[in-house]
Amino acid sequence: MDRRGLPKISLGTTIMAVEFDGGVVVGSDSRVSAGESVVNRVFNKLEPLHERIYCALSGSAADAQAIADTVNYQLELHSLNMDEPPLVLAAATLVKNISYKYKEELSAHLMVAGWDPRRGGQVYGTLGGMLTRQPFAIGGSGSTYIYGYVDSAYKPGMDQVECRQFTKNAIALAMVRDGSSGGVIYLVTITKDGAKEEVVVGDKIPQFYDE
Repeated sequence: MDRRGLPKISLGTTIMAVEFDGGVVVGSDSRVSAGESVVNRVFNKLEPLHERIYCALSGSAADAQAIADTVNYQLELHSLNMDEPPLVLAAATLVKNISYKYKEELSAHLMVAGWDPRRGGQVYGTLGGMLTRQPFAIGGSGSTYIYGYVDSAYKPGMDQVECRQFTKNAIALAMVRDGSSGGVIYLVTITKDGAKEEVVVGDKIPQFYDE
């Protein structure tokens, strides 16, 4: 049971986002857990907030989705009023504000990433009401298993192809180690040309020594 006395339904998960020159790569696993049971093996945890802005969901599935839906709605209104696409920072600030305002009611962590003409590709963490831009970020239960890997494998200046491989490798490693992460790997690559979504399945998922 959670702190509200409701059944605990959570996203035991691994989420990740990486900046490159000209855009970002966002990735996640696909397993949804409720207590000790897996309730969905192929849930897409990468949610569009706008045309070139996505968020990666972790925490309570329902809470995370509610935040994403609210931000998506507000960004659509903002875009119509301003007659231009919203900034990635504006989306991240909305997520941060909602997460902090309802921190006692909601249990969710959203990582925001995207591209805009002003600052290019950007990755923002919003944990605990803080807003921090990072060259790459990881989150969810699986992230605790891969800090050593990402710290050693990340290199400033990686291009789009290298960032995609870096993200796939990190999530695949977390899926091996974390019992709450698994399924397939969802990736979104976001540039000025838009967002390209893909699913990595089967033998396309990177393999490591103990597999």
